[in-house]
Amino acid sequence: MGDTASKVISFQVPATKQALIDHAAEVSGMSRAEFILDAVCEKAREVLADQARFALSRQGLRRFNALLDAPLENNKAIHRLLSAPAPWER
Repeated sequence: MGDTASKVISFQVPATKQALIDHAAEVSGMSRAEFILDAVCEKAREVLADQARFALSRQGLRRFNALLDAPLENNKAIHRLLSAPAPWER
């Protein structure tokens, strides 16, 4: 994003959670700070994505709903996907 200013975030962590974070950071080849920052930013993006809104006109909403309700085309790739067992079912 081009931010050059850094801020400090400080908080207390139970020893067991710190050990878990440190181990995961080590396995990932990151420092604790890098690992925490990456994980927190990923979660923040996930939370904000769930809050996204978009506006449609009434006509746009009807078209959108019609597309959702339309039957799937006879597509070989979709058929293979829907007929294949899930990875946990294999």
